[in-house]
Amino acid sequence: MEEKIIEEVTNFIENKRIGDLRKYLENINSADFPSILENIDDEKIIMVYRLLSKEKAAEVFVELDHDDQERLINCLTDKEIKNVMNELFMDDAVDLIEEMPSNVVKRILANTKLEDRKIINELLKYPDDTAGSLMTTEFIDLKENMTVEKAFEVIKQKGLQKETVYNCYVLATDRKLLGVLDIKDLLVAETNQLVKEIMDTNVIEVQTLEDQEEVSKMFDKYDLVAIPVVDKENRLVGIITIDDAIDVMQEETSEDFELMAGITSTTDDSYFKTSVFSHAKSRILWLLLLMLSATITGTITTYFESAIASLPILVAFMPMLMDTGGNCGSQTSTLIIRGLATDEISSKDLLKVIWKELRVALIVGIILGIVNGIRVALQYQNILIAIVVAITLILIVLAAKLIGGILPIIAKKMKLDPALMASPIITTIVDIFSVTVFFTLASLILKI
Repeated sequence: MEEKIIEEVTNFIENKRIGDLRKYLENINSADFPSILENIDDEKIIMVYRLLSKEKAAEVFVELDHDDQERLINCLTDKEIKNVMNELFMDDAVDLIEEMPSNVVKRILANTKLEDRKIINELLKYPDDTAGSLMTTEFIDLKENMTVEKAFEVIKQKGLQKETVYNCYVLATDRKLLGVLDIKDLLVAETNQLVKEIMDTNVIEVQTLEDQEEVSKMFDKYDLVAIPVVDKENRLVGIITIDDAIDVMQEETSEDFELMAGITSTTDDSYFKTSVFSHAKSRILWLLLLMLSATITGTITTYFESAIASLPILVAFMPMLMDTGGNCGSQTSTLIIRGLATDEISSKDLLKVIWKELRVALIVGIILGIVNGIRVALQYQNILIAIVVAITLILIVLAAKLIGGILPIIAKKMKLDPALMASPIITTIVDIFSVTVFFTLASLILKI
């Protein structure tokens, strides 16, 4: 689909069919433009962008990644930048300024209306990853003594300049939030009814300093399309819309995946736009730590050198035991981290998690122990080694599942990201436990 669009755009340009290209561009979804602009040179990018209407140009600009936005700004005239900034919603304008180099920011602000600059500066004061930094100040506000007919007049007058009209907010004279109105409530109400008679006073709201991840969870929990943001005096200062909440969900999910994989990312760029050095830098720290911690396993193995010398076949079972333990721990930690992320599990559920995972581990451990015990007895014709392997597996599965269930919850209690306690750390701990238990049991049961 995208390849066809790119081909059509290129053909229009090469054949100088500018009028047809203008009409064609207006029917393309804004979300498809980034891939189009990525595949044409700067000269054609400017031609394409300048053929768009002001509203469409602003929509497309928001969809571009930060590198392409910077590239485009450097090619636009001051008047064109002013047109873009006039059409951008405040939250998108703030996001743009936060990501641009200082020389580009100066040019953007120089071409932004004074009143908008004041709002942008206020929004930039909120800490990153808070509701205040995520919100927009463009919303429909109504008065409680307005009639429904008057409310519709306000919506028609201001709606095009606001981020959403699906939710309208009822404010007192001091801008305290009194209630919220869904647009469908207005549509079915009598024109002479007062806003206060149909508004919902049970408003779900957030404070300006609320963590953005918690805010995004509220959208999912309450099926919201927008949520009001209030200050300490309950005055409405902005709203957060569902599109911004989805961006946060994607960002937090990506961050969790990186932490679970032992990657400390320092950039928001995509995989291909991140340099090789940045990729290596984000991965090397965890790999070094895990590599050094793995020397503990080697030290323990050396301690049991005499047992290995007496019965070298024991070494053959180590990979299976360590891998099984790591896999069991990863399974449990993934489920618990997911439960913590969706609020299905909380820090106070530690004992419940331990009790549940203990029972799961017993079932899994016994099955794995019996299967492997039979396999070892048949393959090596040694019942004692089979017993050692079976008992070790049961203990490893028990330990791995308990560790995988407990560590993420402890991290949550300590105000850390539970994803930190994922595969790399759990696997290392379980490996140390596996080697210690295996050789200890082998020494006791096999008398070596």
